[in-house]
Amino acid sequence: MTETTPSPTIAPLAPPGPLREFWQYFSKNKGAVLGMAVIVCLVLIALCAPWLAPHDPHEQFRHALLLPPFWSDGGSERFLLGTDDVGRDILSRLIFGARVSLLVGCIVVTLSLAVGVVLGLTAGFFRGFVENLIMRLMDVMLALPSLLLAIAIVAILGPSLSNAMIAIAVVVLPHYVRLTRAAVITETSKDYVIASQVAGAGLLRQMFVNVLPNCMAPLIVQATLGFSSAILDAAALGFLGLGAQPPTPEWGTMLADARQFIQRAWWVVTFPGLAILITVLAFNLMGDGLRDALDPRLKR
Repeated sequence: MTETTPSPTIAPLAPPGPLREFWQYFSKNKGAVLGMAVIVCLVLIALCAPWLAPHDPHEQFRHALLLPPFWSDGGSERFLLGTDDVGRDILSRLIFGARVSLLVGCIVVTLSLAVGVVLGLTAGFFRGFVENLIMRLMDVMLALPSLLLAIAIVAILGPSLSNAMIAIAVVVLPHYVRLTRAAVITETSKDYVIASQVAGAGLLRQMFVNVLPNCMAPLIVQATLGFSSAILDAAALGFLGLGAQPPTPEWGTMLADARQFIQRAWWVVTFPGLAILITVLAFNLMGDGLRDALDPRLKR
């Protein structure tokens, strides 16, 4: 009688960790990966601006006014993207302008997200009068055109880059409040919240420890998309003379200074506009990828 050998058992594959699972879904969106690569490059350029810029962004070369890019007739390899009307190197100002634009996006998103989360949690937990008061105020802010509201706030506070960031943060605040409130109302009806309440969890623990972490996925996506909106709004205010003031190398201010040279010196307008376009498009693409990776309804 022959003895049968037992077949080797195959251990089940361990499920991927949360970061690996996130990257699997995020990397399927090639546009999101490209957008993230562009953003990483922009961050590195902003951090290394003093070493990458060929000239000081404020230095004026009086012998090279409105010099075209180096590949055009009359261009110079000393100024790769040309110079503006007072002889400043456009490439250097674009590199330092990346610092200003990314700083604006970080500060605006941080301020609006922090205040919006607190107001949204308050509206979601304290139903009734408090909720109605907060949400009606947000509805009034949403009823006003965002750019006009930002212009009105800057006109009251005074034109400067810091006041422009405050104005943009106030303008985008209602989106975070409404999104947080909706997520909180959905989460508070689930069993784990009721169980923690029965176990004696305090209100602050319920809000910031139990509920808030489960509401962060849509907020992260909104913050990424809000980053691009903040850069656009800052550029618009700078174009109107209400944001960063000259000679600060900010992309919107560069566009405003170059308005009168659109026909005779195309490069002073084209390159700052392309910088805004590429940056905003990269953040939008990455935001779409984050939405696909973090939303469980979009996972297959």
